Amino acid sequence: MYLSCLGNAIFDLTEEQINAALIYIENNRAEVEAEYQQILKEAEELQQYYEQQNRELIARIAAQPPKPGTETAWQKLWAVKAKRESRV
Repeated sequence: MYLSCLGNAIFDLTEEQINAALIYIENNRAEVEAEYQQILKEAEELQQYYEQQNRELIARIAAQPPKPGTETAWQKLWAVKAKRESRV
């Protein structure tokens, strides 16, 4: 029932369509699992690519001082972050 509601809410599928998809997955588990693993691999590769592409930009942005007038807010944020990290 939960999966049916979820599928209907997210994908706008009928219960019959969801059941057909689940039967397909069950009947073709090896193929579906292999394709899923390929998707995960490609997603990881993309994430690594964009992290590498943006590494310099992120470092440059992080090194910039706070914009004028936001110093107090940043100090509070850094204090909360330091407190949270000290608990770990």
